[in-house]
Amino acid sequence: MFDVQRTYHLGVRVPDIDTAMAEYGAAQGVRWATVQHSDSRSVWTPERGVEQVALTFVYSCDGPHRIELLQGGPGSVWDCGDRPGLHHVGVWSDDVAGETEEAVAAGWRVAAAAKPPEEGYGTFTYIVPPSGLIVELVSSVAIPRFEAWWAGGSLGADR
Repeated sequence: MFDVQRTYHLGVRVPDIDTAMAEYGAAQGVRWATVQHSDSRSVWTPERGVEQVALTFVYSCDGPHRIELLQGGPGSVWDCGDRPGLHHVGVWSDDVAGETEEAVAAGWRVAAAAKPPEEGYGTFTYIVPPSGLIVELVSSVAIPRFEAWWAGGSLGADR
């Protein structure tokens, strides 16, 4: 399956991204990339199919392990509701579709993806073992874009 040594971020759902950035920044000396916001982020879930949801997110700039803060629209996979806090660990993947299918064959389930399974899941999936924390597989093709963003540039195309 995936290589846990390629873990690069912790995804934290928050009710207010500006407040969370100030809290983590002040407490940990965290520097943040430019906040990303979309009112129509496409996401596929088994329960709802493809839908457009609001998502605001940001990463800490310094690595190798980063913090991702996520403020999602109501009812979305990124909505913290009454459960803010650690949501997932992010792992770079050279084969999101293949590693996702291996996880499913091993008893994991897909919680969300950039695209439906019949379209190869796209650039990311959230996979969940029967007894554990969500793992986000993120296409390693995006590494240069993310590194540019963390260095103060633009994230560019939709992840």
